Amino acid sequence: MVHAVRMRKPGGPEVLHFEEAEVGEPGPGQIRLRQTAIGLNFIDVYHRTGLYPIPNLPAAIGLEAAGVVEKMGSGVEGLREGDRVAYGTGPLGAYAETRLIEAAKVVKLPNAIDDRTAAAIMLKGMTAHYLLRRTHEVKPGDTILFHAAAGGVGLIACQWAKALGATVIGTVGSEEKAAEAKAHGCDHPILYRKEDFAERVREITKGAGVPVVYDSVGKDTFSKSLDCLRPLGVMVLFGQSSGPVPPFDLGILAQKGSLYITRPTLMTYCAKRSDLEWAARDLFEVVGSGKVKIEINQTYPLKEAAQAHRDLEARKTTGCTLLLP
Repeated sequence: MVHAVRMRKPGGPEVLHFEEAEVGEPGPGQIRLRQTAIGLNFIDVYHRTGLYPIPNLPAAIGLEAAGVVEKMGSGVEGLREGDRVAYGTGPLGAYAETRLIEAAKVVKLPNAIDDRTAAAIMLKGMTAHYLLRRTHEVKPGDTILFHAAAGGVGLIACQWAKALGATVIGTVGSEEKAAEAKAHGCDHPILYRKEDFAERVREITKGAGVPVVYDSVGKDTFSKSLDCLRPLGVMVLFGQSSGPVPPFDLGILAQKGSLYITRPTLMTYCAKRSDLEWAARDLFEVVGSGKVKIEINQTYPLKEAAQAHRDLEARKTTGCTLLLP
């Protein structure tokens, strides 16, 4: 019998239970995947707390993992039993030793990318891809602001943006995180608890502001982030780790320079198979080349998922975190 971490109701980390689970035979278009590493992401907290409601409980959460194809259902093409694959756009259920998943949701792993690296980068790395390459295409000479620069997405995005020729400003919560962000491509780490990050951005850019702010923090950073943008700048709100942004007057966007705002998700950007393959291919290439180094700074046994959530919410983690079956 295999095991999974399931929740029966929304709530704190204590609602996550490690228990036996049945995994049936793969149906048409499905594979049975024996998972070797599972990625931990802040969106998992949103699902656990009910901020992003799960319609059918009990259920396992998690959107990102890597593993080995055990068995294939009818109609699956391009895969064989024993292939190493990974996914980062769900569906929910990654917190499991073995699971069924649509073959169209996984991509084959190249030899240069090991399972743990894959589980650490699929959601976070493809998020960095759409942010930097599509939502606002970063170009050489750009100066950008990236909040939570020492987080899982942040460390990948800072390195990737640097490789694209950008100057990177990033906010962090401690001296240790500032050092880590700086070591991974962040030119100007700002300790947001000690400094006014909007004032520092204006100082660094000599009053011009930045063309884009990438913000996964939400409530605590949103308002001042608008003050960091130059006219016609883009506010990219892709998360809300500090809580949702309260309603605000859209007229403020006009007052601050005809600004744009977007609330993107990876699931939308990778809804088409061709976009998923493109994002994964670019990600594997930039990681395989060494331009983006992946830091797996924490690992927990799958059965300790609740503790991993506590540490993530307490901002005790940096870089990428894995759950290991």
